[in-house]
Amino acid sequence: MSKKPKKLGKKPKDFTAQIFKILSREPSKSFNYKQIAAVLELSDTKSRNEIIRDLKILKAQDKIHETEIGKYQIISKAEYYEGIVDMTSRKTGYFVCDELEDDVFIPFINLNHALDGDKVKAYIYNRRSSRKPEAEVLEILERKKSEFVGVIDVQKNFAFVTTANAKMYTDIFIPKNKIGDAEHGDVVLVTLEDWPKKADSPFGSVIKVLGKPGEHNTEIHAILAEYGLPYDFPIEVEAYANKIDTSITEEEIKKRRDMRDVLTFTIDPKDAKDFDDALSFQVLENGNYEIGVHIADVSHYLQEGTILDDEAYKRATSVYLVDRVVPMLPEVLSNFACSLRPHEEKYTFSAVFQLNNKAEVLDAWFGRTVTYSDQRFAYEEAQSIIETKSDVIPAEISLTGNEYIVPKPIVDATFKMDELAKILRRKRMAAGAISFDKVEVKFNLNEDAEPIGVYFKQSKDANHLIEEFMLLANRKVAEFIGKQKKTFIYRIHDEPNEDKLINLQTVIAKFGYSINFRSKKDISSSLNNLLSEVVGKKEQNLVDTLTIRSMSKAAYSTENIGHYGLAFDYYSHFTSPIRRYPDVMAHRLLQFYIDGGKSVSEEEYEEKCVHSSQMEGLAAQAERDSVKYMQVKYMQDHKDEEFLGVISGVTEWGIYVEIIENKCEGMVRIREIRDDYYTFDDKQYALVGEVSKNILQLGDEIYVKVKNADLVKKQLDFHYLRKRE
Repeated sequence: MSKKPKKLGKKPKDFTAQIFKILSREPSKSFNYKQIAAVLELSDTKSRNEIIRDLKILKAQDKIHETEIGKYQIISKAEYYEGIVDMTSRKTGYFVCDELEDDVFIPFINLNHALDGDKVKAYIYNRRSSRKPEAEVLEILERKKSEFVGVIDVQKNFAFVTTANAKMYTDIFIPKNKIGDAEHGDVVLVTLEDWPKKADSPFGSVIKVLGKPGEHNTEIHAILAEYGLPYDFPIEVEAYANKIDTSITEEEIKKRRDMRDVLTFTIDPKDAKDFDDALSFQVLENGNYEIGVHIADVSHYLQEGTILDDEAYKRATSVYLVDRVVPMLPEVLSNFACSLRPHEEKYTFSAVFQLNNKAEVLDAWFGRTVTYSDQRFAYEEAQSIIETKSDVIPAEISLTGNEYIVPKPIVDATFKMDELAKILRRKRMAAGAISFDKVEVKFNLNEDAEPIGVYFKQSKDANHLIEEFMLLANRKVAEFIGKQKKTFIYRIHDEPNEDKLINLQTVIAKFGYSINFRSKKDISSSLNNLLSEVVGKKEQNLVDTLTIRSMSKAAYSTENIGHYGLAFDYYSHFTSPIRRYPDVMAHRLLQFYIDGGKSVSEEEYEEKCVHSSQMEGLAAQAERDSVKYMQVKYMQDHKDEEFLGVISGVTEWGIYVEIIENKCEGMVRIREIRDDYYTFDDKQYALVGEVSKNILQLGDEIYVKVKNADLVKKQLDFHYLRKRE
């Protein structure tokens, strides 16, 4: 059915926001309707009458008062704040402001063209009465985004673009001359150009056609475009990268610590193409161990002020989607020149530690090096050495597909480093670190990137071995600079919000778990116990997810507040410069300070930290969307199957169900549950049948079938079959 254009200018104009803006600029002054009309440059009788009407409405709502007949002033108790709009999926929103104790409800009529995430100036009213406060957007200070992805509906003289984002409450009007090459039904990227005062929809133009809905590349490119993330490099950036001299020269080696003769190897995922880090190991004459954490020296190639560096900073991170990596650096650097590939000499930036048998750090050295990787391991291969105590790698897990024997020095080094890593981990846990070993959903893909199977990735000893030495390097680098009181880029993690922990306690109590709130250390200890107790149980993924959500978000900052989750007073990101720009900045600053440089501008680097944190957040959202997309795609081929799932969320409109065998989550809408009439009980987090009194609550196991798998919305709907007895 074709869509008719929305008629403009039929409704009486609402001047509320403009009146508020005028009166709030001069709160001590009174205005009549003529003065307000003059400021708004309106002279027609109709507009003036509408201003008079709105002034009377505002007076009746106690938002302004009449100082003398026909003259109005802002009420002195009126309060104005700057904050962010957080939209719901029901065309209403909340005003989020650090100065306010609670988020404030924004009715649809008060949004005044604000969209999700926009920074706005808002007026709060009824704050001191018994009614709940509400907010009204007076001014949009900054749009969060101006580009949107959606499906275009092309008519004869215009088009509309509708997005799949539930928080985007309006479609976008596209004039005929701005449709470009888009055809009806295409997925397109549009830019929002204007939102006329009298228009129901914003006006925009098509800037890119992404393809047809449901096609694999279309949907993956749509995910990236939705978050403003690129999927290829500009030609000039690729050309610049290809011209860089990537040879290892004697002249450069002389400027570095030469560690090519020290036993060095990498441990990475089997499908990894870039190798950021390597470990070296040798036993010293005094019986202690020298362990080097060697990191790709990206900053050697990535020079400040170049178009390559500008592009890397803009991206700030690599994006890891289910079927591809969108790298921060062009392939010539990420997969070749910088990558610590086996049997190749590389420029590295290293943290070299002397440890004793108690894993105590007796000495630390930081600086530029040149290294040679003797061996590349997949995690599975290193794990085999640790578990079997054997030097034979079976063919079925071997990177080469053939059985082979690992040289004894590498086997001995692996055993010793595993032993030391376990001590480091125990110390960290004893200090209050939280062990988040959340199950990761992974897909087996065929040649066409179609999901043909689901499996779960969990960390084992080999993963922990690498993790502990990377954590050690990150911590010691941050400590080295931090104690000099010089500007640096820290990875910080604040303590959890108590309200969120109380909400978590409410949910986990239904499964028989609890949190000890007596002290910071007791909280950490009980969270670790909780995460340990749920392993292998039906509620594990639910509890893991809710616990992570109760935590503060880690971020980059020049202000060091420590890292709560790791229980470190100092922490930075130093070990992954191929895929994270903050690590590149950490390398540059570390070398600058080693060379005797004075502390750099905190303000300049704080701005870079904020940008890096924002880009990391967008990448994480894109990664989550790609997983959801693959889950929906996978379930499309399993519509006739019956699955056992666990109720992972309960709302007034239905229940969310996570399938136990593949972690795919979908919704059963309340109206679709046919065996009774159900109502939502918010105290029990449950739906309750009116006749049967049957209860469907968090953690219950139920059988479901796929009702609908929507690739565009990345959404699964289930049929409810029955509760597991």
